[in-house]
Amino acid sequence: MKRGKRYLKCLELYDRNKLYSVEEAVQILKKLHAECGPKFDQTVELAMRLGVDPKYADQMVRGSVVLPHGLGKEIKVLVLAEGEAQKIAKEAGADYVGGEDLINKILKEEWVDYDVVIAVPEIMPKVAKLGKLLGPRGLMPNPKTGTVTTNVKQAIEEAKKGRVEFKVDKTGNVHMPIGKISFDEQKLIENAYTAIDAVVKAKPPGARGQYVKSITLSATMSPGVKVDTALTLRKLQEVAA
Repeated sequence: MKRGKRYLKCLELYDRNKLYSVEEAVQILKKLHAECGPKFDQTVELAMRLGVDPKYADQMVRGSVVLPHGLGKEIKVLVLAEGEAQKIAKEAGADYVGGEDLINKILKEEWVDYDVVIAVPEIMPKVAKLGKLLGPRGLMPNPKTGTVTTNVKQAIEEAKKGRVEFKVDKTGNVHMPIGKISFDEQKLIENAYTAIDAVVKAKPPGARGQYVKSITLSATMSPGVKVDTALTLRKLQEVAA
């Protein structure tokens, strides 16, 4: 794969084979952005390689996490509900609220101009028909990620604050955004630890052996910075204690 001059210059600024602490990795990403990064505000991303085989139900990793400092972007929330729940959703700040009318609009127009879909349990039988459209985009409401709920107000508030859903892919990897490169270092560090901790706590019952195999931090157009997994997990344990 051919790399551009900007990317190759970034590779010269740090040791790609070295394992860094989360704090050091964030500092490196900041440096790469300043010296060879693009002009736009890159998204910082977390990638974790897990020791699971998601084709088995008891090894599926899925969940959500509310990042303490959000994602640095406006989150558009769509709520599918009926009756009183619609009024609550509108008052809580949902961008789009509706019932069967909105479901039909999504189906007819293949409309996906929103970031989070929240639904009340009662309407889920009707929402099921949206699976083929919303599922591949990671937008389908699911009780495990808190997007199928009776507490619509709380779900909207969490989504607006920067709740991130994560799900292991077919190759055993989890990817998720944790903020913008323009964030203060400490905010990115705290978001990173919070996200990593959420994946660790989502360890499925069928996982055997080493659960977290590797951790990498990167920005939209930067090479990845390898994080010291053992050190990171030890720090999380110390904080928990």
